[in-house]
Amino acid sequence: MDFTRIKSDVNGNPRHVIHFLALEPEGADHGALTISERYQRVIKAANKLGGRKYHNKSYGGGVVFQAYECELPRLVAMIRALLENKQ
Repeated sequence: MDFTRIKSDVNGNPRHVIHFLALEPEGADHGALTISERYQRVIKAANKLGGRKYHNKSYGGGVVFQAYECELPRLVAMIRALLENKQ
């Protein structure tokens, strides 16, 4: 997984950004969904686990998590599971 470490929040907690396509389940059938619809679907699933849309010109389509590195793979697996259940 390709997480990018960004500036910590005001309390010093680490933050990481990942592109939304990396959060989608592998081999998922997207049907007639557009890229923006797929992005909104991933953001909605990420919001349930503390992820937020990353608003930045340098990283379009990003989802930011306030978490330590050891927690990130588990979060990605949980988001993929949420998305697989919605299909």
